[in-house]
Amino acid sequence: MSMTMLMVLFGLVCGYFLHIAPSQSTFIAACLSLSSTPLVVKFLGSTHKHGKAEDKEDTDYSSTLLSILVVQDIQLGLLVAILPALAGANNQLVIHEHHSSSKAFKFFHVLILIFEIVASLWSVLMLSFFISRYLVSPIFYRLRGEANKELLLLGAVSLAFFMLTITNSFGISMELGCFLAGAILSTQGHSLVDEIQHITEPLKDFFSALFFTSIGLHIFPTFVLYEFSILLSLTFVVVITKCMTAAFVLGFLLPTTDSNIKWIVASGLAQVSEFSFVLGSRARRLGILSREVYLLILGITTLSLLLAPVLWHFSTYRFKRLPRSVNVH
Repeated sequence: MSMTMLMVLFGLVCGYFLHIAPSQSTFIAACLSLSSTPLVVKFLGSTHKHGKAEDKEDTDYSSTLLSILVVQDIQLGLLVAILPALAGANNQLVIHEHHSSSKAFKFFHVLILIFEIVASLWSVLMLSFFISRYLVSPIFYRLRGEANKELLLLGAVSLAFFMLTITNSFGISMELGCFLAGAILSTQGHSLVDEIQHITEPLKDFFSALFFTSIGLHIFPTFVLYEFSILLSLTFVVVITKCMTAAFVLGFLLPTTDSNIKWIVASGLAQVSEFSFVLGSRARRLGILSREVYLLILGITTLSLLLAPVLWHFSTYRFKRLPRSVNVH
């Protein structure tokens, strides 16, 4: 959370000098502060697969990385959840600006917006708790008793569609509904979760391929070629800023003897999450971002993901071979 706040603060400062609206610069910084969980998991898997037996240092930076990414995934869910509400607020403010320019009116409208978002999130969470305890548990208990993988797969997919319908009806994004469906299934026991993960693996890989293919359709080669120098410069700024911010925060959280782990974790968090595509796309459709800013986010995210393997392998090769620093008093 502190890393995201520092990135948002840095984005606000840059937006002030570049004359970008604070709401837009805050949203862009929040998008770029997220890191890719699937990519880091692949990195960790390949490191442990091709390396020797896993030692204590490997376990330390793996657990630290995954813990941070779990928190970022929760932040992603909150960002996705409030997007429709933010878009509606912007449209209402534009309409009411013709009738009233009072700052008190705008402040009151913001308070109403915050109350609506909190009330919607609270209602959805309470409803999710009720569904998890009184509906999902008995239904999946019977589905599992049937020993039919097709029925279990259909039940998991149906739960995702059911939850996205609920969140959409509350004015919250559908992506949060799918996230809550996964969270509900995770409360049903490790054996059921492992079985569902196994049978949904082909489906997940299929939709992942469709996801990245559809994102590639939005990247215009002419735009990348014409603006390549700007995109590359901005990518280096974002990657370096994320790496230094993570190292700065981890320097306070980790023991002084774990400076090597600090830099490995920071390099793993330096790229931008592929879900920035989703946030940017929805923000563009809702009128929060312009087309040019959306294309910049696409370019920066793509280049950072391409640079991520190089930075990861360099950091693991460089810092895992250094002795841990000794705390001298």
